[in-house]
Amino acid sequence: MQQFDYEFLIIGQGIGGTSVAWHLHDSGKSFQIAGDSSMPSSSRVAAGIFNPLTGKKLVKTWLADDLFPYARTFYGGLEQRLGCKLMHLTPIYRPFRSIEEQNTYLAQTADPGISPYVASSPDRASEMPYVHADFGGLEVVQAGWIDLPALLDASRAYFQERNLYVEATFDPADLSRADEGIEWRGKRFKTVIFSQGFFALQNDWFNWLPFTPVKGQILEITTDVSLKPYIINQGIFALPVSKNRMKVGATYSWNPLDWEATEEATEELELKLRGLLNADYTLTAAHAGIRPSVRDRRPLIGIHPEFANVCIFNGLGTKGVTLAPFLAKEFCNHLIYGKELNPLVNIKRYFSLYFR
Repeated sequence: MQQFDYEFLIIGQGIGGTSVAWHLHDSGKSFQIAGDSSMPSSSRVAAGIFNPLTGKKLVKTWLADDLFPYARTFYGGLEQRLGCKLMHLTPIYRPFRSIEEQNTYLAQTADPGISPYVASSPDRASEMPYVHADFGGLEVVQAGWIDLPALLDASRAYFQERNLYVEATFDPADLSRADEGIEWRGKRFKTVIFSQGFFALQNDWFNWLPFTPVKGQILEITTDVSLKPYIINQGIFALPVSKNRMKVGATYSWNPLDWEATEEATEELELKLRGLLNADYTLTAAHAGIRPSVRDRRPLIGIHPEFANVCIFNGLGTKGVTLAPFLAKEFCNHLIYGKELNPLVNIKRYFSLYFR
């Protein structure tokens, strides 16, 4: 019988790799995560907002009825296990831009698919005089944000204590694959799972997949105004992380794809923020990250077309905090029990790109 040090090697400890690790852990599977805290990470830059109703047309997030209940259970369980605050259930207030938009949105709330995510309480505009809301607004519930740095740090510490995490700069030359397993830095694994975010583009096993990475920037601001616990969303988001601090974002750009915050992106966000926020503020920081987005806006999950012990869990894009827990559960059920993956996320949909 083939002997392995661990069943799984997970490359990457962003929200994707961490979610997979927790599901493997709860399934009694052995694994080791290879993470590099010196490398930039989109998971650590992201605001971590989860929002069931998105876009200018108030569209329900894909798979919302499955994703959101599961995410709350997952993150709530981790809070108990890790002993720290991770999940902040915070409504999203969407100021109407016009009377026409007000009428359109209010008509949409009668849709039984949308109504569970809209508050029936009175308009909150009067509670937030620091927000430009001349036409009132809509309150989206079952929303909030995850403190991703806290989640990743606490998870890493938990796994490190159990020898399930190793701090390492991953070099593909250090990994060798054979039908009988994976070897990496003197250890033997049955299967490798790549969850590298943007850095998957440098991975020869999966760089044929249609990643369309997008750079995004967010700001941190302080204000003397006492902020209410509502995320404001109108073209950009303004997320209160304390009574006097906000995160503001985000931009979308494709050139250059680097991790540097720019004055141009800062000016773009501040222009939009002045149209949203009726209060003075001080800019304290700017951060940029590269989202691992995909051409069809669906994650890239599954098993390599040729090598059954080489897998990927990536492409979570802008909705990683809601997608990662549910899809990690589905992916682990696929690997452990052979349960079929949703074809809309399974990389089988792109196998033709590999074999052409």
